[in-house]
Amino acid sequence: MNAIELLKEQHREIESLFTRFDTMRDPVPRRQIFERIADALAVHAAIEERHFYPAVKERQTEQQTEELLLASVEEHLAIKRVIVDLLALDGADESFEAKVRVLRSNVEHHVGEEEAELFPKAEKLFDERALAALTDAMEDTWADLLRTGDARGAVPWDTEKAAQV
Repeated sequence: MNAIELLKEQHREIESLFTRFDTMRDPVPRRQIFERIADALAVHAAIEERHFYPAVKERQTEQQTEELLLASVEEHLAIKRVIVDLLALDGADESFEAKVRVLRSNVEHHVGEEEAELFPKAEKLFDERALAALTDAMEDTWADLLRTGDARGAVPWDTEKAAQV
C-alpha cells in the first residue's frame, strides 16, 4: 500500500464510522463512536500535515496544487474546531447530533476534494521509491499516534491556526 492508498483507506474507515454513528440511538454508544471518529480524524490530519502535504508541496510546480494544499489545511482546522466543540458535549446533548452532521459534511467535502483533485496531482509527483519512503514515514507516525490511545486529546491544542504547508 502506498501513501495515497493509505489515506484513501483511512477515508473509508472514517466513512464507515459515520455510518455506524447513524445506526446508533443510545447517547453512550453514539459518544463512543464519535470518539473513534475524532481519533481517526486526528491521526489522519496529523499524518497529512506532517508528511503528505509538505512532500507534495516540495514537489509541486502548479499554483493550483499550492492552493489545494492551503485549502486542505484550512479545512482540517475547521474540522478540528468542530471536534473540539463535540468533545465538550455529552452524547445526549440536544446539539450533539447536529454537530456530528456538520463534522461529517465538512469531512465529506474535504475527502471529495482530496480524492478528485489533490491525490491525482500528487500521484504524478512521486516515483515508486519516493512514495514508499513517504508511506513509511506516514505509517510510523500513524502507529505512534495510535499507541497513545487518545489522538483526539491533542486536537484542542491544534486549533489556533491552520498547519503550515
